[in-house]
Amino acid sequence: MLASSLLGTRRVFKHHVHVAYYWLALLDAVLFTGACYLGTFLYFLRDQALLDSHLETLLPRALVFAITTVLAMTSLGLYQPRLREGLNGILLRVAGSLVLVTIAMAATFYLLPSLHLWRGVLAYSSVLAFTSCLITRVIFANTVELEQFKRKILVLGTGQRALNIAERMRRKSDRRGFRIAGYVRTEGEDTLVETGSVFTPSEPLHDYALAHDIRQIVVALDDPGALPAEELMHCRTSGIEVVNILDFFEQEASKILVEEAPREWFIYSDGFAAGGAKNRGKRALDLLAAFFLLAGTWPLMLLTALAIKLEDGWRAPVIFRQKRVGLNGRVFDVLKFRSMSVDAEGDGKARWATTNDSRVTRVGQVIRKLRIDELPQIVNVLVGDMALVGPRPERPEFVRELSASIPFFDKRHCVKPGITGWAQLNYPYGASTRDALHKLEYDLYYVKNQSLFLDCLVILQTAEVILFGKGAR
Repeated sequence: MLASSLLGTRRVFKHHVHVAYYWLALLDAVLFTGACYLGTFLYFLRDQALLDSHLETLLPRALVFAITTVLAMTSLGLYQPRLREGLNGILLRVAGSLVLVTIAMAATFYLLPSLHLWRGVLAYSSVLAFTSCLITRVIFANTVELEQFKRKILVLGTGQRALNIAERMRRKSDRRGFRIAGYVRTEGEDTLVETGSVFTPSEPLHDYALAHDIRQIVVALDDPGALPAEELMHCRTSGIEVVNILDFFEQEASKILVEEAPREWFIYSDGFAAGGAKNRGKRALDLLAAFFLLAGTWPLMLLTALAIKLEDGWRAPVIFRQKRVGLNGRVFDVLKFRSMSVDAEGDGKARWATTNDSRVTRVGQVIRKLRIDELPQIVNVLVGDMALVGPRPERPEFVRELSASIPFFDKRHCVKPGITGWAQLNYPYGASTRDALHKLEYDLYYVKNQSLFLDCLVILQTAEVILFGKGAR
């Protein structure tokens, strides 16, 4: 039971987190602190006097090194439960995180000289941290995949709703914390699930669940009238968790199944609350982050403007303005570096961007891949049209089209649109109505569970989107 609870999810500042990966981050922090001490010892091994003097003041510097390394690894997705890459991908991400650590530590030494580490100590510490990280990753990966460490769940239903679980959570990376013991068929319901164990228990549901160590029952019935309420109440009072399919996807996949959500669920569910201190705190974070982002990227923005002028001529516009829909449906002008030809939409018709879009210029291909074209939106953040984190703003033409075909699409306008967002981290670039639906599932999760903690997490993990070009077109 202890192992299964460690692989489950918990809410931290409203965001559902996989507990095991936060224990992994804590373990890494301890090991990285130890790596800094061992690196210091190895570097000053032949000079006892220098070793003693450094060890006396090493703790704060070791902690800064450990925290910086954990944050860098977080930014490159090394604590994401749904990371699907093999050993080579992990090696690349760990190496990339150590490059980020080197840059961050150099900046820290410049701003806070008292935290300075000798270059040799930093090199030893980084190598030791790299080695310990790979070892813990191998052990951890082999542990979380063991079926006996995962909690057993039972899906009540075999129809369309249950099929969502079978098809949309079929990968190992989607089932890090649980394993499906089976799908329970109810009388009169169609059986659409073709994978896993589909059965009708010969004993009461409560007795079956206790006999087979079921920790959670997910209610995924197409017909709410077929709900065995008494049996589920019996399960609940016996310590077996009972959740509906919407809450299950929110907990395990950090998204909301829009097509399965009735209107009353939005009314009664926890979340979707904004205003007051939360908005003031978010605005303060936006202004602070926008200021530092502008201070750090203005040389890059200047070079980008120059490159656009050199390619398209000195009379060609550098900044592209486009109407987008923002908070409460208000239309505003979003600012971007122009990445397409001047007459990209000469006929006035709005079009989705596509892979290898012929309208994209040579400079545009680079700045779109690295997301440099989004940097002028810092101005949108400063004037209050956008936030740093939120759903990506859509064009009015697309909003009208998508609102007519996708339920609850307008609910994404309950918060300010953002330069980056939860959907951008979890879903690639969308260029169709179906893509817009899947992105909305992540956007509504953010709207429902927004917090400064989630904002900081999104900002941190956006580095992975930029460095690995996720979703760029």
